[in-house]
Amino acid sequence: MKEHIKSLVMAISASFLGVCIILFPEQSFEASFRGIQLWIEVVFPSLLPFFIVAELLMAFGVVKFIGVLLEPMMRPLFNVPGTGGVVLGMGLASGYPAGTKITSQLRKENAISKTEGERLISFTNASNPLFIFGAVSIGFFQNAKVGLLLAVSHYLGCILVGLCMRFYKKNERSSGNPEKNTKKEGLLIKRAWKELHTHRLEHKQTLGHVLGRAVTSAIQTLCMIGGFIVLFSVLNRILYHTGVTVQLADLLNSILYPFENLTQFTLPIISSIFEVTIGSQLITQTEHTTILAQLIVVSGVLAFNGLSIHAQIASIVAETDLRFAPYFFARFLHILFATSLTYILYKPLYINRFSESTNELPVIQSEPSPSWISQFYEYFIQLGPIFTTLTLIMFCIYMIFKVKKMPSR
Repeated sequence: MKEHIKSLVMAISASFLGVCIILFPEQSFEASFRGIQLWIEVVFPSLLPFFIVAELLMAFGVVKFIGVLLEPMMRPLFNVPGTGGVVLGMGLASGYPAGTKITSQLRKENAISKTEGERLISFTNASNPLFIFGAVSIGFFQNAKVGLLLAVSHYLGCILVGLCMRFYKKNERSSGNPEKNTKKEGLLIKRAWKELHTHRLEHKQTLGHVLGRAVTSAIQTLCMIGGFIVLFSVLNRILYHTGVTVQLADLLNSILYPFENLTQFTLPIISSIFEVTIGSQLITQTEHTTILAQLIVVSGVLAFNGLSIHAQIASIVAETDLRFAPYFFARFLHILFATSLTYILYKPLYINRFSESTNELPVIQSEPSPSWISQFYEYFIQLGPIFTTLTLIMFCIYMIFKVKKMPSR
């Protein structure tokens, strides 16, 4: 019975989406174009280098090397092997879903246990620094100074989530993890080098093969991510035009009625549940609210990630035995930590450092002159489409030659 209901719900949802696209073709096209533009300008060029480097680090055994070195730190703090340090660093630096991508690869290689993998994906997926400092602080708030507050609250919140998730199935231990089976005798650096060398000998491959596999895997993952971005961008627009978003906002209004300051954000919050970028922009456009309130809500939105990111995470972990539920639960922990830190750090990281008076700053405060962050973001946006287009062209040429070289049956 349960499976029948599930099949019915999925069929109705797909049919509803198809009918709405036919009824609202112009709005669907605009939303689709906006999603593709976001993918081409920001997502693809910012994530591709990290994905390729991560594949190379794992192929050449560098992850094993770093894992042995970081084992004494990562195990007591987060109850994960030292390789989790690589996942954490790459995940926070490149943005979601890089942490899940690397974690799933480590799980496929049996370098981490199922429980350790679920712990890792819960706190190693974060918003891209370029998105926080560029799109949100400069593009939406028109104030580069809020970037530091949002970034510190967001990334420190990830660390706190990791410290909490270390207790998730804490009695379970990893099986078959080389780092924990390594003998403790000898220098740490020597043991780390031995792990790297052993891994390279066991997985000896030509440089061309490794590079080709790394680029192919990275681009295929990014194409999947682009599809989810477009899908949820269209879904968000359709739900708004069909009135579903407004109905959900009214329901949320009744729940948040005791918190009068939050009722202004109900519609943006509903939008951000599906897509972070649109929701963040709507939050910064709310009227009769303080910048502190806007920053707290945006911080919560960034911590939740949005269903578009959730779908990307679920798609990646579906290739492994990792469960999606721990990641989803950890999002609420991240919301709690990130919003609390934004409130606590608002005065020391924003008011005290950048305001000449103790009065409340205006909601939108333009920069007197372009900052280096603003200039870098504009430069990145200009070069992003060129980089994406050239990369896709080279990828297509590579795949054509690869198909031609395949022996015919």
